[in-house]
Amino acid sequence: MGRRVLRCLAAWACLCVAASWWAPEPDQPFRVPGGWRRVGRVAAAEELRLTLALRQQNVARLAEVLREVSSPDSARYGQFLSLVEVRSLVQPSSLTLDTVRKWLEAHGVRACSGVSTLDFLQCRVPAGTAEQLLPGAQFHRYENGERSVVRSPFPYTLHEELADHVDFVGGLHRFPAERRVISRAWATEKSLPQNAGLPTLHLGVTPAVIRKRYNLTDGDVGTSSNNSQACAQFLEQYFHPADLAEFMQLFGGSFAHHSSVDQVVGHQGWGKAGVEASLDVEYLMSTGANISTWVFSNAGRHESQEPFLDWLLVLSNLSALPWVHSVSYGDDEDSLSRAYMERVNVEFMKAGARGISILFASGDSGAGCRKAPGGKHLFRPSFPASSPYVTTVGGTSFLHPFLVSAEVTDYISGGGFSNVFPMPSYQAAAVKRFLSTAPKLPPASYYNSSGRAYPDLAALSDNYWVVTNRIPMPWVSGTSASTPVVGGILALINDRRLQRGRAPLGFLNPALYRLQARGGSSALYDVTQGCHLSCLDDTVEGQGFCAAPSWDPVTGWGTPNFPELLRALLAQGS
Repeated sequence: MGRRVLRCLAAWACLCVAASWWAPEPDQPFRVPGGWRRVGRVAAAEELRLTLALRQQNVARLAEVLREVSSPDSARYGQFLSLVEVRSLVQPSSLTLDTVRKWLEAHGVRACSGVSTLDFLQCRVPAGTAEQLLPGAQFHRYENGERSVVRSPFPYTLHEELADHVDFVGGLHRFPAERRVISRAWATEKSLPQNAGLPTLHLGVTPAVIRKRYNLTDGDVGTSSNNSQACAQFLEQYFHPADLAEFMQLFGGSFAHHSSVDQVVGHQGWGKAGVEASLDVEYLMSTGANISTWVFSNAGRHESQEPFLDWLLVLSNLSALPWVHSVSYGDDEDSLSRAYMERVNVEFMKAGARGISILFASGDSGAGCRKAPGGKHLFRPSFPASSPYVTTVGGTSFLHPFLVSAEVTDYISGGGFSNVFPMPSYQAAAVKRFLSTAPKLPPASYYNSSGRAYPDLAALSDNYWVVTNRIPMPWVSGTSASTPVVGGILALINDRRLQRGRAPLGFLNPALYRLQARGGSSALYDVTQGCHLSCLDDTVEGQGFCAAPSWDPVTGWGTPNFPELLRALLAQGS
């Protein structure tokens, strides 16, 4: 052992004479998802990868900057920060960096890499050393078919000396969240409506159906050279370039488009294509047609990695990013620690301050349901859908299943109220109106009416055609479909703004709620029929919230009417 390590150990030992320990995530539950089984403790020498979220500075100022650059009535609207400027605002203090470095070196840990903003460290650490760094943790391997992860079923602690310097340590408790698209093959058994005229008849949602419903012409495609859009894929979910090319050949013949992704960030596997990954890429690129597209591939190939966290680190490490990101990923709020969610929110704030629009699917469980201590039921919000710093997209269906017609609620569309984050000011008036005018609400004990309410808007989420593994597949459904559609539409609006020398939209919500609050806007089709699902009990009988005029917690403000939404958002900040 070198002299430097001995000196570090001696210095750290002085701090630990009367050791006191601190739990960064005392509320983080450890739940082994269905299908996973524990196979044993890992060897002490086995290498793990831990992610340390270092305490940032000036978070309140970052929130203020985000509000200023995202609000159309602000003099700073559209004056986004560069990555260097974000770093200068939030980077940890020299005391934090020095304290964490000394702690790691005292345990012989030097194989660490940071990000451009200096607020994350990823370290390669033997399991035995990790258990010394994080007293209480004990690392075990879990398997699910061919997949495996390493996690600790026991909570970890840190020395109290680190309480002001570390938000949390990733790679210990959270299993990768699974989100699967829904197949509704039963829909083929529905009879066609009597008045099904040929001009509006369809046998499943395709790019042509999306364009007809949301009033995009074949000429509504991207032309700006400095515009781009992206989607993220997780958990060994990969798209195949051949599937994308075939999809565009089948469904993209009437409009200019790209048939290949311009950039893949991360590992692109070549095994079986995932339906969700195919869906994301195909509908982002066919709606946001002819726009340069990136795919962020976050497979979580190392057993102790958290794929979603890795994606956030990539965003903090690239100075040039696409302007719109569509993400179909989520977990239950109550399965995550407050420290983790609050830090993830700061990462979204950093992205918004740079002018990046981040969209998340609202989920496919309606209002959700969980049983609280004592046996009573509560609705179950999803995160990051419930984050105040992202735009959340719900889902709709056609009123007449085989006609391009008005839309109603898709009963699976996720929505509700956060139990963690307070309602942001940009939506307070809209939500207050809904709560005071809705003809029927679930009992107040089921939800937190003062929390961040979602979704913000919606699009069709029912019965899509997708090409995956070279096979055209019908009846694919879920908000994983509606989110890339909205993402593509926003990318088209960015394209027009950039052509006129204006800034991209950035964090959309303040502008969206301000636009709709004025009343009389035709930028979105108001969805006023249908309810989504919730708890199957004698009180609510499986019904959550219902759609209503203006904003509601099932479809938000409604679905896009592209020409009018374009006109309204082009005028913002002019």
